[in-house]
Amino acid sequence: MHEQGSVAVVGAGVIGAAVAYALAREGRNVLLFDRAEPGTGGASYGNAGHIAAELSVPMPSLQLLCTFWRELFAWGGALDIPLSQLPSFIPWALRFAAAAFRRRENTAHLAPLVKPATATLERWLKEIGSPQLLRRNGHYEIWLHGRAQQHARAQALAMQKVDVPTVPAPAELVEAARLAAGAANASGLWFPDSGHVLDPLEIVRTFAAGAIARGALFRRAEVNALQPKGSGIEVTAGEQSVVVASAVVCAGVWSAALLTPLGLSVPLASVRGYHIELPQQLPLIDAPIVYGNDDIIVTPMAGRLRASSYMEFLPPGAPSDPRKPARLRKRLRALGYGCGLDGPSWVGPRPVLADYLPGIGRAPGGAPIFYAIGHQHLGLTMAAGTAELIADLLAQRQPRQPIAALDLSRF
Repeated sequence: MHEQGSVAVVGAGVIGAAVAYALAREGRNVLLFDRAEPGTGGASYGNAGHIAAELSVPMPSLQLLCTFWRELFAWGGALDIPLSQLPSFIPWALRFAAAAFRRRENTAHLAPLVKPATATLERWLKEIGSPQLLRRNGHYEIWLHGRAQQHARAQALAMQKVDVPTVPAPAELVEAARLAAGAANASGLWFPDSGHVLDPLEIVRTFAAGAIARGALFRRAEVNALQPKGSGIEVTAGEQSVVVASAVVCAGVWSAALLTPLGLSVPLASVRGYHIELPQQLPLIDAPIVYGNDDIIVTPMAGRLRASSYMEFLPPGAPSDPRKPARLRKRLRALGYGCGLDGPSWVGPRPVLADYLPGIGRAPGGAPIFYAIGHQHLGLTMAAGTAELIADLLAQRQPRQPIAALDLSRF
């Protein structure tokens, strides 16, 4: 089957759905593929809902290389690297370590996608007709116990160095958090330029519906391969195939299997996060709260709070670890939330490249195969901006920001 002039977008998570919308609104014939319904098959469903416009500095740093052991799950932290994963983790970790020496340069590449994210998403949702899904109330970071004030001052200084504004959190919020946790001391910051959404899944569905309203088609099928065929691209999904004019890979942690045969090096790790939800529980304030001592973010969503944490280096299909939601619930109770001993939880795989920059570019060799992958913890944050860059690439326009450093040829 030949779809003349069409674009196949592989993956209907938040990145793929955003790309489908960005291309459809420019009049392209879009075929959106995913093995599951939009937003349900990967990391997008479980997103913390935080538009993290403050996270413009990639994670690899010299300080983290020296202190990462303090973050290990075995020591009470959020980082879990099972021994069984060391053979695949070590090469990725070496690239991570190398990126720590390029942190300043990599910040310059990441920041233009991250800093305007809240405004970009607001513009998109107004255009689509769903502005109510976004709250622009910023977010708060709270520290409790002994060195709370020192942590807050250090974070404010670090943010000042990268031009991220912060304001001391309202005294009444800090005091409410202190009393709820039974802490002797507390301090906090407000980040006014961030935001949050009421339901990450609804964001994906909204993007996908916006694309479909402009003529895109959704096909529930798992794409197994992409290969040049004549002047187009053959997309193989099970026993069926379709030839399209071009393709965009946005398949999260499953992207490497599609891109590696095209001659690309794709050091993509599956870094799983967990969340639990607290139905019908009111937030301390209508904005996400990051608890700096606990590596937990609590986000108010429609009819519930969602609490998220953990960085678990395991394949997407590995069994969930019941210790993690149980520990998350215990910590939430210690922070003063009404949280039972048990309940439903979610785990999902974030696609993370070793330098914590996304991969945005075109496959080598001239074939019209593009990719938008590796958005780590910031898929929702960077989705709209990434999609506009992909639209620029397909239209052969000058991208609205330099993206040469995001090409996978860097590996």
